[in-house]
Amino acid sequence: MVQGGIAMSRVRKVRLFGLLFAAAVAGGSGCQATGGGGSGGTTSLFPGGFFPADGGVVEDGAVVQSVGHRPLLGGFKSNAPIFGGKPALFHPAPKAPEVDDMQLPKELNKITMPPYTVEAPDILLIDAQRLIPLPPYKVEPLDVLYLFAPGAPDRDPINGPYPVDPDGTINLGAGYGGSTRVSDLTIPEIEKMLKKKLEGLLKDPNITVSLAQSRGVQQVRGEHIIRPDGTIALGLYGSVYVAGMTIPQVKAAIEQHLSQKLYKPEVSVDVYAYNSKYYYVITDFAGSGEGVVRLPSTGNETVLDAISMIGGLSAVSSKRLWIARPAPSGCGDQILPVDWKGITRRGATRTNYQILPGDRVFVMSNPLSKFDTVMGRALAPAERALGVALLGTTVQQSFNGNGVFGNNGGGVTNVNVNR
Repeated sequence: MVQGGIAMSRVRKVRLFGLLFAAAVAGGSGCQATGGGGSGGTTSLFPGGFFPADGGVVEDGAVVQSVGHRPLLGGFKSNAPIFGGKPALFHPAPKAPEVDDMQLPKELNKITMPPYTVEAPDILLIDAQRLIPLPPYKVEPLDVLYLFAPGAPDRDPINGPYPVDPDGTINLGAGYGGSTRVSDLTIPEIEKMLKKKLEGLLKDPNITVSLAQSRGVQQVRGEHIIRPDGTIALGLYGSVYVAGMTIPQVKAAIEQHLSQKLYKPEVSVDVYAYNSKYYYVITDFAGSGEGVVRLPSTGNETVLDAISMIGGLSAVSSKRLWIARPAPSGCGDQILPVDWKGITRRGATRTNYQILPGDRVFVMSNPLSKFDTVMGRALAPAERALGVALLGTTVQQSFNGNGVFGNNGGGVTNVNVNR
């Protein structure tokens, strides 16, 4: 019974993590965690399954508020270690689902992303495998016809592709009368016309005509950017809505759309450029603003990778970092604190979390640097006013003869030099 209870507990934790991950990546409606039974409650995911209130961040055994990073007073002491075996102080937090820290993806137990869903402005690469117009098809300029005449001599054969020129003609060569207009004719009509033309030139005027390539292939094949309205343009075949679909779904949607004008169309689809999935690194510059760097998500980055992409921590940055993972509205905040010293100095992987699309990696500034900036701004007006007052006093004394160049100021006096 005990083993069965432990197994059920593990299954529940795995199921809970699956819901959390699906909501974070796919933007689902499920709540990662709920705080206080109300939309205003803030619940954080911490190693060990602890959920400090008010969006706290664990640092050196204490919970620090997200705003101002002031240590919370009161609370209770837990014997569960957070970083380096130190106990943490916690405010009494409302009940929230427990998440096993081992289930969170990190450096040594990464997970693969769910099937990629395309969004604007991703770029799709489409290749036309089979695009056959529905009969009866009338040849148009830029189409390519395949001609084969078995009775043509070897020195001047008729066997191969013949493109239809923009004026609607194909050129059979000088020995067969030059150009012949074929636009707006069906394949049987073209065969009949060419056979009649070759009757006086060949003993066997029979000729076979087929459509080698439709000009529509050029409209479908190539790179296609997903427009802001979620559609891609297929030239003469119109537009197809593909936003929010996986690659197999995009392929099916395109083929279904093309089947209105083509016979059993077949295309291959892949993502040429991943432009819609990002994560953000936000750096606090100690009272001089906050820098935001948007980085493309490849599904394999960790916290250390994210910081390396911005060139490391700045001169005014502290070692206090955390990941703010987006959650549905009303479900509270999801905060993952980062032990930067452990990651860089001890090679610890417990908080080197795998970055998911939409994550915000926040780097807090050094409190002393921020205090210096704030004090400098606060005292700057007073320093300016005192400087102006001192300058005015000095100028006034100079005009009154008591300044630097006055007689009473120890300056230069009139000197008569007798030679």
